[in-house]
Amino acid sequence: MAIHRHDNHKSANAFMQWVDDRFPATKVWNEHLAEYWAAKNFNFWYYFGSLAILVLVIQLLTGIFLTMHYKPDAQLAFASVEYIMRDVPYGWLVRYLHSTGASMFFVVVYLHMFRGIIYGSHREPRELVWLIGCVIFVALMAEAFMGYLLPWGNMSYWGAQVIISLFDVIPYFGPILTEWIRGDFVISDATLNRFFAFHVILLPLILVALVFLHLVALHHVGSNNPDGIDIFENLDENGKPVDGVPFFPHIVIKDLIGVCGFFMVYLGIVFFWPDLGGIFLEKDNFAPANPLQTPPDIVPLWYFTPFYSILRASTETLLVFFAWSSVAIAILAAAFAKVDLKYKIGFVVVGAIAWFVFMNSSGKAWGVILMGSAIVCFFLLPWLDRSPVKSIRYRSWPFKVALTLFLIAFFILGYLGMNAPTPVKTIMAQVCTCIYFAFFILMPWFTSIGQTKPEPDRVTYDAH
Repeated sequence: MAIHRHDNHKSANAFMQWVDDRFPATKVWNEHLAEYWAAKNFNFWYYFGSLAILVLVIQLLTGIFLTMHYKPDAQLAFASVEYIMRDVPYGWLVRYLHSTGASMFFVVVYLHMFRGIIYGSHREPRELVWLIGCVIFVALMAEAFMGYLLPWGNMSYWGAQVIISLFDVIPYFGPILTEWIRGDFVISDATLNRFFAFHVILLPLILVALVFLHLVALHHVGSNNPDGIDIFENLDENGKPVDGVPFFPHIVIKDLIGVCGFFMVYLGIVFFWPDLGGIFLEKDNFAPANPLQTPPDIVPLWYFTPFYSILRASTETLLVFFAWSSVAIAILAAAFAKVDLKYKIGFVVVGAIAWFVFMNSSGKAWGVILMGSAIVCFFLLPWLDRSPVKSIRYRSWPFKVALTLFLIAFFILGYLGMNAPTPVKTIMAQVCTCIYFAFFILMPWFTSIGQTKPEPDRVTYDAH
């Protein structure tokens, strides 16, 4: 029996050697799993990166099965979804796995981005990792928007109509771009076919490629940790980090705990509450698209609502506030800044130009600009953050206060975006919009003031 096992072992080694001579399987395994070192103090927040990859796989697999029965035709699309739900064996399960998975994708991605902010994962040397992640976020939003139209429900139809029409405000190219996106002068069968091609073929390929680049960039510079310090600064006699563990099996097994918790929540929603009270699936989308019947309240799905609130908050009143605020800031900067006279004159000139631009612009145009800028701000984070430390554990209190206000504003914007606007809610959205952008605009200032705590030489870790 021992000889038989020994022969099997030799055969396996010979086979792997044959493979390695033709493909770097063992090298890839060692570099990215068995010998990829990560900090041993990874905590709860480090589950969401691997969970994002898991949800991406779920979406790709369920999407393949849905595509087998879905009809990208304006006359048949809604009926084909009903056919999947009612007649295809376990079609309802696949559809709910996909629709719930879309929302869960954004849940884990938002939490993954939040972890990056609080632990400084956007800081040197991981700027490119962060930037690729932001591109993934934009691609994911495009993928979700394209997929939102495919059920051809009434809310899908009118939601797409509202969002696509926003491109009209772009000077010169807006109407042409809008017509190209729709493929027609109105939302029609041509639009559905284009969105189907983007959602099923183009954007998944882009997402997979971006995730690959994200992982390659991450593994080149190494993973961050809750203390924000470099584990390779403390090596043992073998040149291995004292505070590190191999990604496989240590981190993989740890991630499996997060996977189990995720599936409990995910499958619980799928089986018991797939629409989540209209948050994941709106009631108006259970009726077929009707160009003659506008839903009472046209709102996007929850993961777009913070940015949709920023869009709606842009009114003439807000622009007047921005105009006179620009003048006030310019005057204060010119009066109190300890700079040469030419810079003070520059402050006043910039303030005057800003006043003129705001006072002579439309609220709709600035709404689109602000909505786009709200996403672009995340791309600038590596250069806006001037703190001498990375992790929130050691940052000064101004950063913690600013981040708390930003989170509150973000959640309020999300809530307001799911509800019909009123004068009071519009004012709340405008205040939260100002807080949202103030977090990024003032970041170079509040990250450079206050007393920070000294970073430890080694990671803090309590063995369980």
